[in-house]
Amino acid sequence: MGVALTYVYGVGSVNAQAILAKANVDPQKRSDDIGEDEMARIRDVLEQGYKVEGDLRRDVALNIKRLMDLGCYRGLRHRRGLPVNGQRTHTNARTRKGPRKSVARKASK
Repeated sequence: MGVALTYVYGVGSVNAQAILAKANVDPQKRSDDIGEDEMARIRDVLEQGYKVEGDLRRDVALNIKRLMDLGCYRGLRHRRGLPVNGQRTHTNARTRKGPRKSVARKASK
């Protein structure tokens, strides 16, 4: 069940184990075998102490938007679609920059 909880945005393996411990659910139990009462306990623990899915996505988006509005270095990197945390961009960084854009060479005589 611990692995199944990690499919929820904002819940990693450590948080999943903590959630199952608070909800008194056996971590070795498969997600198919979870009863309705155990599912309700897990849902209650998630609602009480964790920010997940839509709320977390909204907060992350607002934090990035705030950096962009401030015009700070990290905000500019987000705006330009470049790596934010100091990685090199001469090579690599293809995930942030997108596919390579070829530059036409000059014709030789």
